[in-house]
Amino acid sequence: MKTTILVVDDEKDIREALQGVLKDEGHDVIAAGSAEEALKKLEARVPDAILLDIWLPGMDGTEALKEIKSRYPGVPVIMISGHANIETAVRTTKLGAYDFIEKPLSLEKVTLTVEHAIEQKRLLEENSHLRLKAWAKYEIIGSSQVMLSLKADIRKAAPSNSWVLITGENGTGKELVARNMHLLSNRSGRPFVEVNCAAIPEELIESELFGHEKGSFTSAVAQKKGKFDLADKGTIFLDEIGDMSLRTQAKILRVLQEKSFERVGGTELINVDARVIVATNKDLLSEVAKGRFREDLFYRLNVIPFHVPPLRERREDIGLLIDHFLKEFARETAREVLTVNKEAMGVLYGYDWPGNVRELRNLIERLVIMAPSHTITADDIPSYIKGAQPAQPRDLFRRDLLKEARSDFEREFITRKLKEFGGNIARTAEAIGIERSHLYRKIRSYGIEHADTTETA
Repeated sequence: MKTTILVVDDEKDIREALQGVLKDEGHDVIAAGSAEEALKKLEARVPDAILLDIWLPGMDGTEALKEIKSRYPGVPVIMISGHANIETAVRTTKLGAYDFIEKPLSLEKVTLTVEHAIEQKRLLEENSHLRLKAWAKYEIIGSSQVMLSLKADIRKAAPSNSWVLITGENGTGKELVARNMHLLSNRSGRPFVEVNCAAIPEELIESELFGHEKGSFTSAVAQKKGKFDLADKGTIFLDEIGDMSLRTQAKILRVLQEKSFERVGGTELINVDARVIVATNKDLLSEVAKGRFREDLFYRLNVIPFHVPPLRERREDIGLLIDHFLKEFARETAREVLTVNKEAMGVLYGYDWPGNVRELRNLIERLVIMAPSHTITADDIPSYIKGAQPAQPRDLFRRDLLKEARSDFEREFITRKLKEFGGNIARTAEAIGIERSHLYRKIRSYGIEHADTTETA
C-alpha cells in the first residue's frame, strides 16, 4: 500500500520539485499552496507525513502546525523554511514537529527524513497495537466492589517507582496486578521481567537474578546477564518471593538499598534502575516470626501493599469471568461461543474454587473443548465440583444432648474451614487457633475427607 505525503508550500516550483522526487520514491503526493487549503485537504484524506513551510500567506506554518497536531497527533510534520533560525526550530519542535529542514532543500535529505518519519509513525502504531493486545491479554476481570477498588488503587500507584508487595492465594491473579502496574507506569515501554522464585533451584537462583561471569562455576562457559540486568529501566517481578532463601533475600535487600549488584564470580559493581514488584501466597509477617523471611526485607518491600481476594470472596464476578473465558477459548478453538444454562451456572456459583480464577479458567477451557453441545449443562460439569456444593447446615437444635450438638457443629466448622484454605492443614490450624496435630486428630475422629496440601501449598 502506497504512503501519502502532503506538501504545503506557497512556492509552486518547490511544490512541483517535491512532488516529483517523492513520486519517484513511490509515494502518493497531495499539494497545497496555503495552510487553509492544507487543512481542507486533510479533512478528506489524512496523509502518512506532511512537509510544511513556515512562511505562508494567511495562517503561517507555526499556527498550522498547532492545528494539525491537535487534530491529527499521530501524523509526523516536517517543517521547511528559507528564513530559519535555531529559535524557530526549537519552537516548532516543542510544538510537535518531527524535524526541521532548511532551504535551499537537499532533495536527498528530504526523502531520507520523510522515510524516517514514516518509519517512526509505523513503529508508534505497531507499539500502540501491541499495547492494546497486552491490555486485552492482561485485563483484570471483575466488577465487584473489592475488584473495582483494587483496579482504582493500581491506577493510583502505577505511575510511581515505589516497590510493591502483592499477596493472595494461588490462582487469584497476582501476576495480572503486576502486569497492570507495569503497563500503567512510565516504564511501560521498557522490559517486564518475571522470575518465579519457587521454580528455580537454590543453587541457580543467584545466577538467574544477577548473572555470572565466565568460569565462575563449572558450566559457566560465557558471561551471562541476570534478570536484574535485563530489567534495567523497566520492571522486575519476583513471584513467590516467600520461597526465596535467606541468603538470596540478603542480596535482594542490597539491590534495593544500593541499586547495584555484582554478577556471580565478578567484582564489577553494576548499577540498575528497575522497579521491583513482588508477590507471595504466604503470610510474610508469619514467615518473619518463624525466622524464614527477613524482617528488614519485608518492610522494604511493603511500601505499596495489594491483596488479591480469592474468588469465593467475590462470587458476583464468576459470571463475568465465565463469559470472558468462553469467548477467549471460542476464538482459540474457532468454535461458536458456548452458553451455560441456569442449572450449570448455579453449580459454578456455588463452588468455592480453591484454585481460584486459574481453576475456573482451566475448567472453562475443558468444557469448551469437550462439551457435546453448544450449551453447557450441569451434566457436563465434573462430579468433584457438583459434589462440593456447600452442605446445608444441620439443625443442631434437634439434638437432645449438648455433646452431640457440639460435635456436629465442630465437624461442620472444620469441614468448611478446610475447604476455605484449600485443604491446607497448617493454614487451617493457624486460622482456627489450634495445634496442627490436634487438628489432625479431630479430622480422623470425625472422618472428614480432605486433600492435605500442607506440603505443596
